[in-house]
Amino acid sequence: MDDEELRFPDQRRSELESTIGELVERAQHVLSAQGRLRSLLRASQAVVEDLELEQVLRHIVEAAVTLVDAQYGALGVIDREGRLEQFIHVGMPDDVAARIGHLPEGHGVLGAVIESAHPIRLVDLGADPRSVGLPAHHPVMRTFLGVPIRVRGEIYGNLYLTNRTGGEFTDEDEELVLALATTAAIAIDNARRYEESRRLQRLSRALAEVSAALLSPETGDVFGVVAEKVASVIDADLVLIVAPGPDGKRLQVKTARGVGAERIEGTEVPDGDSLISRAMGGGAVISASGPADEPSFNGHIPGGSTIGVPLLVEGAPGGALCVVRDERQRHFSSEDLSVLSEFAAQAGIAVALAHARADRQRLDLIEDRARIARDLHDNVIQRLFGTGLGLQALAATTPDRAEAISAHAGEIDAAISDFRTAIFALQTTDPESVRHRLLDVVGEFTPSLRSAPRVSFSGPVDLLVTGPLGEDIVAVVRESLSNIARHAHATTSEVIVAVTASHVTVVVDDDGIGMPENPERVSGTANLEMRARAHGGTFTVAARDLGGTRVRWRAPFEAETTGSR
Repeated sequence: MDDEELRFPDQRRSELESTIGELVERAQHVLSAQGRLRSLLRASQAVVEDLELEQVLRHIVEAAVTLVDAQYGALGVIDREGRLEQFIHVGMPDDVAARIGHLPEGHGVLGAVIESAHPIRLVDLGADPRSVGLPAHHPVMRTFLGVPIRVRGEIYGNLYLTNRTGGEFTDEDEELVLALATTAAIAIDNARRYEESRRLQRLSRALAEVSAALLSPETGDVFGVVAEKVASVIDADLVLIVAPGPDGKRLQVKTARGVGAERIEGTEVPDGDSLISRAMGGGAVISASGPADEPSFNGHIPGGSTIGVPLLVEGAPGGALCVVRDERQRHFSSEDLSVLSEFAAQAGIAVALAHARADRQRLDLIEDRARIARDLHDNVIQRLFGTGLGLQALAATTPDRAEAISAHAGEIDAAISDFRTAIFALQTTDPESVRHRLLDVVGEFTPSLRSAPRVSFSGPVDLLVTGPLGEDIVAVVRESLSNIARHAHATTSEVIVAVTASHVTVVVDDDGIGMPENPERVSGTANLEMRARAHGGTFTVAARDLGGTRVRWRAPFEAETTGSR
């Protein structure tokens, strides 16, 4: 009996082995589930360990690929219009992505995931009727799992996973990725809040710097300061400020900073530019993909996205602030539009304050100039005039010294003429007047001469010398001073503009080397003679008795009046 082998009936043995096998299988399943849960926990930790939004998005894709053992993964961020705004991919080599070209735009199965807002699992991606095929150089993709990511009840983006190792994606894979998407939504929300706080800090700092710079007395380029600070608030390849031109009608690019700025600054904006027109009208807009919204400067830079917002100055659009991002960059979002609009509103206040400060400085300058002009006229000129009269009386009583005394009296008269010219320059507020323009020409050539030319005016110059006649007189003085600077080697020079009731005379003298023996009429002096004949006047260039050259240009007013009829 003891030596007999213990035996079980065959049926009971089979049931026991089956039970043990089921227990082992369940234990293995539990261990596998525990392992995948631990993988989910590690993936969740990897997702929430960073606060930079770009890094968070990449961590999500990498964690999802590892969690379900997929070959390729991607996360598509959706804008408010339901289009793919960003596409972060993992697993595809950079050289392959470069050969493919542009990233997906949200068509086919990717678009189906966006539209359905529910998970989609496919055994063969290419066999699905919604598939639009893969572009050239794209790696083969078969098994597919797409899961939406919801942030505060809205679809933020979708996770796309393909080519699972070991077969098709399972229900468990879908549950794990959905769980990861929930954690990812929390991480994205935290990252967005963190990014918003940093953006507000940059905005506050930039606005403080704009206000400080614009209120500084040394700041001259108001729009330039605003354009430079925009780059610290919003990532853009080109920043433009458009405002009405000198005529107040045509729009002009007043300031440009960034890529291609030197080609755009100062150019005019066509009337048909709808984006800038809407911004100038008080609206804030992001350019659409259609050609109707492409700005006129799109030929200077390959713009993929543009924002135009009004730059309100004293409650009215004083210009348009535009930012352009290269087509290879992601398009501007509604958050970018909101930030730029807020920046423009606050910057507009600073610009208004800067304009008010500049106006006040101009008023102070005008008041100072008027005071100086009064002092020169009432005190200095009168004293010089009295001294000149005294010298003339002295010359009459001392004949042997009369010539020397008269020479000194002449110098005083010349000084009085210089003072009157200076008084006019201090008092004039019209930069287009003939006197003002002639003084500008003299100032332009002064650095090229050994001494500043003496300038004197007599008669109602600004009242009678206008229009084409004024243009010709400016040309006469410019050409004459140019010849003195280039050829005369003069120590002194003088410009005299005399106006009577019948004619205007311009005389330009110098004490240089004089006229050559056989002068050749060059184009410059020939043009001045033609200008004189057009007005019925005369033009001469001759040597002075005391050395040097005298240019004399004369035109009657009657001929000017007759010619204009």
